[in-house]
Amino acid sequence: MLLIKPLLAFRPNKMDLIFASKTFAAGLLALFTAFELNLAYPIWAIGTVFVIANPYSGMTSSKSIYRILGTLIGAVMSVIATPALINTPWLFTVFLAAWVGWCLYLSLLDRTPRSYVFMLAGYTTVIIAYNAVYYIDTVSIFDMAVGRFLEITVGVVCSAIVTTTVFPMHIGPAVKVRVNQTFQDTQEIFDSILLAEPHEKRYAQSLGSLARDIADIHVMAVHLSYEKSTLKGMTKPLQEMLHQMTMLLSNLVAMSERMSQLELFNHDGRFQESIRLLHAHIHAFMRDYREIQESDLNQLPAEFDADFDQLMQPAAQDQRIILAGLKMDIRHFIQNIRAIKLIWQRINLGDAALPESVTALTVNYPNLHRDHGVAVRGGLSAFFIIMIATGFWILSGWKAGFMLAEMAAISACILTSLDNPVPALKMFIRANIYAAFAVFIYAYGIFPQVTAFWQLGLVLAPFVMYCLTLFLHPPLVGIGLPLLMGTVMGLNFQNRFSLDQIMFFDASIGTVIGPIISVYIIHLVRAMSPEMAVQRILSLHYKAIRQALYIPYGVPFRMHLRNMLDRIGILNSKAVQSESLQRDINRALIEASAAVDLARLQELMQKLAAQRDVAVSIEDLIQLLDEYFRKKELMHPEPQLKDQVLAKIASIQQQSAALDDAETAERLQISLNNIQSSLCHVPRIDGHHQLKTSVESDMQAAGAQHG
Repeated sequence: MLLIKPLLAFRPNKMDLIFASKTFAAGLLALFTAFELNLAYPIWAIGTVFVIANPYSGMTSSKSIYRILGTLIGAVMSVIATPALINTPWLFTVFLAAWVGWCLYLSLLDRTPRSYVFMLAGYTTVIIAYNAVYYIDTVSIFDMAVGRFLEITVGVVCSAIVTTTVFPMHIGPAVKVRVNQTFQDTQEIFDSILLAEPHEKRYAQSLGSLARDIADIHVMAVHLSYEKSTLKGMTKPLQEMLHQMTMLLSNLVAMSERMSQLELFNHDGRFQESIRLLHAHIHAFMRDYREIQESDLNQLPAEFDADFDQLMQPAAQDQRIILAGLKMDIRHFIQNIRAIKLIWQRINLGDAALPESVTALTVNYPNLHRDHGVAVRGGLSAFFIIMIATGFWILSGWKAGFMLAEMAAISACILTSLDNPVPALKMFIRANIYAAFAVFIYAYGIFPQVTAFWQLGLVLAPFVMYCLTLFLHPPLVGIGLPLLMGTVMGLNFQNRFSLDQIMFFDASIGTVIGPIISVYIIHLVRAMSPEMAVQRILSLHYKAIRQALYIPYGVPFRMHLRNMLDRIGILNSKAVQSESLQRDINRALIEASAAVDLARLQELMQKLAAQRDVAVSIEDLIQLLDEYFRKKELMHPEPQLKDQVLAKIASIQQQSAALDDAETAERLQISLNNIQSSLCHVPRIDGHHQLKTSVESDMQAAGAQHG
């Protein structure tokens, strides 16, 4: 009965009806064309239209190209492998299982829409090969492969014709809206950090939304090259802008940490008026709508230094260190956001060149988070599923068992990007059962009365249109898409339509048993709870913190930090029940904001090489931090290590007071303060009293609400 209430309550809106009408028209066009060309399996043509359907023409076009490429690779592989291995069924099965597992592994590593190419290449090989085995007496493997490729191409072309000519929707304007909204959200968070009263500060949800928006736009940008909008060809500069924009998250979190520390000393409100004045000057500077010139990227508000001098005057020494860190964070924020707006300004003018002063952080996904563990487990689960399903077909001698093996291969691949695909696969099975009933009604109750193509379109319209209206609603597409595809595939449209009752029941049984095998194997090999996924990603996060200790500050470090922040974006998409894990997720973003201070330790140690006592102490601190986060990486934190780190920080703070170079001493104290507060989560008053930061508290509260 799952989803019955949402389905009954569902009312399609205007956008749903336009999308469904366009997609249904494209499907009928593909089916009619396949009939006219007398292709062997017209169902692949109409099915392709439904699989690649998307309201945005760019997304439809890109997925179309990826589908053609994946089908071509799968067709070529099937033509090469089948003649060579068809007489050795077990070896053939091992080869196909290994091929699909490898393709799925690559697909799970590639977090762009092009991952569809690898996944499709895998299970297309199985579909063509198994169909060739089933129809071995009447169709050659080459004809089968060419037929599937042609039918897929017909579906893609028909979809493209309708999508780009009938009420086309471009993704470019949607990207512009999302980017401008992200700029506005960033400004609002900055305002709230500087101005909000302590009890009003709630940054977690805003920062999490900002991270998700950046990730969403990053994926949307891939499709810009496949449509004719004002942002066509701007994928790479836009993604580079988003890389740079992610750094603002680090700036914002660092600012919020410094403000939280400052509040510990600010009971009398001595800094409040000065901070409001500082914010007013920054706000006026940022709201200047004149075009940003590259020569002015490092420009700051005219009153910037004077405002901080005024803040410093009543401050004690501990407070001066915090204010100096805040000044550095705000300066970086202003300069970074001006560079980002300059890139956006150029993108809107059609200029893909980055400013010379902005160093590219690269737009290649290898520099973002890749989970090899999940990819390996996904590939292994696909391997075992195909071995078991195909082995059952071979040993049972069940002729229609090829359908069981095909559906097992498909269901092994399509949902493995989820932490736990099992619930979605159960919905897939349920939809296939519903589809079997729909096929029975159409085949035996309706189709005997159909004698013309227009009649076929007329009787299909109510059911197909209803399923298509579900596509734009994430909670419902999980039932709508498999129900529609199961019905279309089960009807097996052909020019001379006939339905073999035995084959119908055999195929229906196979389409249910195949995914059941997948569910069982994926549950054992691939599925993991959100808690397990979070623990694995946190382990990688702590490893990245250790690596930051040894990466010099510069472009390599910024790329490393981009990777860390991307990983944290994934962490924040996980809904966990464990309060301790939620706390660790919330702390991860705070920890990443202080990674720059770890890189600066190496730089400061080199500057202080002549003063060996301090340099040795910094080196000892680096080793203690390495060991501390190594233990956290292994999920075996040792409290005494943290105490040793804090003791070493206190020792270096005392040593820094005797340094001759005041600027270096201040930079060292700023970094030590940030490490103590944001990495060890121990902000202190007068070196003794320990408090949890308001940011962390707020992030925990928001995380608990989300959970």
